Amino acid sequence: MFAPPVCDFHGPSAPPASMFDTVPGYEGTVAGGEGGYLPPPMPSYPAPQPQPGPAQSNWNIPSITEDTAREAFSQYASSKCCYSSAPVKDGVITNMEAYNTYRYRLETFNESRTTEWSQQPYNGQPVDAYTQSPPGPWDIPAKAPTFFQDDKQVIKVPNTSSVKNCHTCLGMGRTPCNECAGVGNKICWVCNGAGNRSSGDRCHHCQGRGRVNCSHCHGQGSRECKTCKGKRQLLVFINLKVIWTNNLDDYIVEQSSGLHVVNLSKVSGQEMFRDAQYMVYPVMGFPDSNVVRAAERLVREHQTFFPTPHDSNNNKYLIMLEDCLCIYSHIYFVYGNEFKVSADNYPATCCCTVM
Repeated sequence: MFAPPVCDFHGPSAPPASMFDTVPGYEGTVAGGEGGYLPPPMPSYPAPQPQPGPAQSNWNIPSITEDTAREAFSQYASSKCCYSSAPVKDGVITNMEAYNTYRYRLETFNESRTTEWSQQPYNGQPVDAYTQSPPGPWDIPAKAPTFFQDDKQVIKVPNTSSVKNCHTCLGMGRTPCNECAGVGNKICWVCNGAGNRSSGDRCHHCQGRGRVNCSHCHGQGSRECKTCKGKRQLLVFINLKVIWTNNLDDYIVEQSSGLHVVNLSKVSGQEMFRDAQYMVYPVMGFPDSNVVRAAERLVREHQTFFPTPHDSNNNKYLIMLEDCLCIYSHIYFVYGNEFKVSADNYPATCCCTVM
């Protein structure tokens, strides 16, 4: 006795295009979110001009004391199991060199919107398509998150919901069982379909039939449709995805101190300047010309890559300038507000073995 061929029924891989209505203002919307990007309309009023940033008359940052540098070095050595404490106890700081390592940061917080057709089993939810025109995608209010923090909000577009037959089960509510090819039973695994055991006795597992009911569909030959959950119909509607993204760029001015720049990304610096507006000017008048040029370039790039949407309040810029002070003392660096230590050439190390 042979089993019928396995039925690999999955239904349509995606809803047919005819399943979705044409909605004015949302003609480019498709299922799955591809092709639903919505460029913002032209501003309805002029964008605000940037206001002068806060004045900064003193760009100098005080250095740290010798005691602070020594304490940081001591804590660093204590955290290393293979580092001797002798250089800390016996070492003498003969010279400390300060390097002002500036970090300029520009953040642009902007909003983008996309649409996609969505669906869910129909359980009697309200149907509002064609009752009136839906609002435009940029006219739908969304609750903005805290500035400069990524976030996403999904909103069902009003007046786009309608009911359609399920495309997977063709409105039947059930689909053929893949395990038994839709017949409701399978070859008995005990007697391999013979109906009898090797001894000639009747197989008690299948009662001599050679086949047993399919455990996946309980002998029905079909299973509940996974798309509509057996409801036969789907509520289809347009979802609006509102995405807030914080776009960040850093520029670090190296001072030839020898400290690897990657170390500075792990610490904070002393804030020297901050300006947060809907439009900003680059930092002007800073004594390091590298910072000034970087500020002009980054502001120009951000205003090009992240244009202001129809509501000029949808983009906000944050400029922050920090001094990640770096102190070099013969064999080690102390840097950042956290007083992190870097000592690639620590003079007293040993090799530890764990048995």
